[in-house]
Amino acid sequence: MIVPAGGITKEGDWKHSKQEGKYLFPVKAMSKVYRGKFMEKFCEFMESTGMSITGELHKRLYEKDWVVYAKRPFGGAEQVIEYLGRYTHKIAISNHRIKGIEDAKISFSYKDYKDRGKTKEMSLSAEEFIRRFSLHILPKGYRKIRHYGILSSRNKKKLREQQSKMNLPVKKEKWSYPHKYQKLEIPQNLCPCCKKAEMKTITNFYANGPPLRYLLKKLPETTDVF
Repeated sequence: MIVPAGGITKEGDWKHSKQEGKYLFPVKAMSKVYRGKFMEKFCEFMESTGMSITGELHKRLYEKDWVVYAKRPFGGAEQVIEYLGRYTHKIAISNHRIKGIEDAKISFSYKDYKDRGKTKEMSLSAEEFIRRFSLHILPKGYRKIRHYGILSSRNKKKLREQQSKMNLPVKKEKWSYPHKYQKLEIPQNLCPCCKKAEMKTITNFYANGPPLRYLLKKLPETTDVF
């Protein structure tokens, strides 16, 4: 979760938090709040399972110093966004891990954590490779990222106005697929990498995932996924 250390006033101006935008919450205060919320849910859990927590143990837990680890990002906000982006926007397998495509088989590298994290290579049929890749497509209705408040969709206009006031760069218009290729002067049926080979549509499906026939096929004896 990323929370801005400030907000927009009724007059439409940006205002930093009381700490001048240096941090959002005092760490010591946050530790006490975390302790209270954790203990509240812990006691509810104990009651739901038929167990009880004694008053003495309850007191001892509250007397301890609960530590919430927080530190300033050395590279600033940009570094934090870039770091999280590697996880929120990465795909099932990156291009550099694909070692070869030959005879309808895909070879790729992976880490075998059962063998002390050693890097090994695996080969799969093209069909099985695509099946495993499709398992990483989010199901319909599931969202990896949600935006609230000033970052929500309904507040885009207000956000753009605020960015303009603060002389911040506004996000550029996103090109559609055909428009992108028109700008690059590349015919849509040509490979955008080599600009020679012709691309052919094998099948297509909705953005929310592949047809069930791809996911419900009988799994092979080894069910490792990348």
